[in-house]
Order: sequence, then C-alpha cells, then structure tokens
Amino acid sequence: MERPTTGSDDVDCSNCQCPSASDADDEIVRRVREGETPLFEVLMRRYNQRLYRVARSILRDEHEAEDVMQQAYVNAYANLHQFAGRARFSTWLTRIAVHEALARARRRGRWEGLDTMSDDAQDQQGLPMDERPDPEKQAQLAELRRLLESAIDGLPELYRSVFVLREAEGLDTPEVAECLDISEDAVRTRLLRARALLKQELYERTGTTSASAFSFHLSRCDRVVAGVFGQLGIRRPVTPPRT
Repeated sequence: MERPTTGSDDVDCSNCQCPSASDADDEIVRRVREGETPLFEVLMRRYNQRLYRVARSILRDEHEAEDVMQQAYVNAYANLHQFAGRARFSTWLTRIAVHEALARARRRGRWEGLDTMSDDAQDQQGLPMDERPDPEKQAQLAELRRLLESAIDGLPELYRSVFVLREAEGLDTPEVAECLDISEDAVRTRLLRARALLKQELYERTGTTSASAFSFHLSRCDRVVAGVFGQLGIRRPVTPPRT
C-alpha cells in the first residue's frame, strides 16, 4: 500500500494537535451513524497509537501494522451498525485490529499457532538480546529506546501482545482479556512471564519505560487517517473535527 509522506517521523503522535474530543465514544459513534461521517477521524486519532502497537506486537513490522490499522478502521466503519455498546468501543475496535493482524500473520505463515502452543513451550524460545552492547550508544536515549523495543520484539508471540496492551497502553486485565479473547488468568500468567523474560536489569540499563516504546508518530497518524478516509470516500473538513 502506498504511503504518502506527510512529514517527519520524529514527532510523537501523543503530542500532536489531534482533535480534542471530549464526547464519549458512544456519542461520537451515534453521530457518525447519523451522517456526521467526518467525526470518524476523532475515533481514529483517539485510538491510532493503541491499534498500531497491538498490530505491530503481532506482526513486528511497522508498515504491515499501518496496513492492518487501515483495514481495521475500514472494517469497523463498515460494521459500525453492529456495535451495540455491550463492550467498550475501544475494546470492540481493538479486537477487530487483533483479528486482522492475526489473519495477516497466518496468511504469511509467520504465526506459530498460539492455540496449540503451551506457555511452557513458549518459555523455551528465550529472549534474544545483544550480549555485547556498545556502551557509548547506550548513553543515547534513542539507542536506549531501541534496545527496549528490540527486547519486546524478542518476546515470544504468546506474551508480546499481552505485555504491550498492559504495559505500553495501560489497559486493565479484563479489557486485555476481552481484546485478545483469552481468560484473565491467562493475561496475568503471560504478563508475569513477559516481565521475567525482559529481566529487571534491562529496565535499569535503559532508564526508560515500556510506555515510550513503539510510539505512533504524527506523520503515521495523518497517513492512516488520510488512507482510511480515501478508501471510505469520506471528504475530510479543512479543520479536523472537534467535539
């Protein structure tokens, strides 16, 4: 999928001038259904970073993660009438992205069959890490973040999505369980093992937190919004919608 360049990728989307939407998700969904289609951008910008992180945690490829995000938004928009409010909109949307990412991974033969692999079997995979890191590079913040992201990428698939949703996105255990369609006990177990694999010394060495990993940059945010609106045929207002 072609990705037009809209700016530098060195700006974090969390600091961009996204719509300062104050309405609840359900209210925005209602208004979109009633014809205020440009307001769908509010929902996209609100959850772009979460969907990017969860898609990337499954695929380990930023470009594929963007493609998954766009398709997930298209699917969500097409099925917006099916959203009944029984779960949070954010959970419903995240599950769509998870299913799309898993389907893509399986089609490309990269998924290792989470349904058939035990936690013990996954534990045997270990965590690849650089045994002789360059001390000078470790002093640089960008390099420290890269080390953390690399360590998270090295987590077995069974644990990576749970870790990213809990530690990077800050979702609570019940919502992670609902997003990934697993039990709360499985979330707790996998999170504990993910933390053990990452090792405490990694956090001490990097001096950063998991919330800083895999930031969704401003140019990606704009690119995904433009791509989805192009596929849906929605004309965006000159000024981003605010509610």
